[in-house]
Amino acid sequence: MRGFNYILMVITLFLAACAGPKTGNYSYSVDKIWDEGTHAAFTSLVDFKGKYYCSFREGYSHVFDENGNAEGHIRVLASNDGNNWESVLDKGLDGIDCRDPKLSVTPDGRLMVIFGGSLYRNRQLEGQQGYVMFSSDGQSFSEPEPISLSPDPANECNWLWRVTWNGDTGYGVSYGFGPGGRTLILYETKDGVHYSQVTSFDFDGFPNETTLRFLPDGKMLMMVRRDAGDRMGFWSVSEPPYTDWNTKPMALEVGGPDFLVLDDGTVLAGTRSYLIGNHCKTIILRGTLDGDFQEVFTLPSDGDTSYPGMLVVGDELWVSYYSSTGVPGKAAIFLAKLPLSQLM
Repeated sequence: MRGFNYILMVITLFLAACAGPKTGNYSYSVDKIWDEGTHAAFTSLVDFKGKYYCSFREGYSHVFDENGNAEGHIRVLASNDGNNWESVLDKGLDGIDCRDPKLSVTPDGRLMVIFGGSLYRNRQLEGQQGYVMFSSDGQSFSEPEPISLSPDPANECNWLWRVTWNGDTGYGVSYGFGPGGRTLILYETKDGVHYSQVTSFDFDGFPNETTLRFLPDGKMLMMVRRDAGDRMGFWSVSEPPYTDWNTKPMALEVGGPDFLVLDDGTVLAGTRSYLIGNHCKTIILRGTLDGDFQEVFTLPSDGDTSYPGMLVVGDELWVSYYSSTGVPGKAAIFLAKLPLSQLM
């Protein structure tokens, strides 16, 4: 229904345009799947019980409305085929800016939506609380429930940005800030609601948004955004029990990062490119397990953009993301389908 085609292009890639020896013609598609609101952003993408689900925040702008209020709400779309999408959830909380909904599937087979709830007073952030919702059928969702972090962090603002499940345990990294200082802490959970600390990280540069993934042998991979110092992202690897980490700086800044690991060990990541500050792009990176990344694709995007969700479907990489649409303050949700063969 709302999944009308935004752009379908056939392009020729030369060696200079692709960071590998691939040449020839191939086609990819980018569909605009949502632009009903003024500003839609911060996506996540999963498959669940034979359908595809895309979540994002919907609001007046990136943060505030025309009256200085921040009250974004959570939208979830569902699709049988990745072409036609329908809204199955539109949820907000009074006085709370609901942001960055991230999707996962729990070990007991429920769709889980975790998001941050920001409280503002006079355009100043006063507090941050994580919330979670669950659905057994992808149609009806539980009411938002506050998550708990143990031990209780000293900071007023703590954001558990994404949860990744490995077996019967979920893991997520919370970044904290406020008078209590800045923290980055790895947590684990069995139920998606209650979280206990595994370890903390002594990273400089205001580390924040963090994505975790797992290898079949149990190793955990971590990509971390940093917003101070040299601002380069961090790439870290650890074996169970995930208390000893091998960390190295990446060669670029990352924003709203997501990544996945293919069967052959290739890492595909999506993030924001800051090369031209007022014309940011959403890009795809190809990397190795030791953190060597290079840019291999730039998605049609501009300005306020990024926060991709990534999913392998058959021989394609599907990437949800948001981008400005040429109207000041407005952004829409897009879904790209890229042939994996041309990213390798």
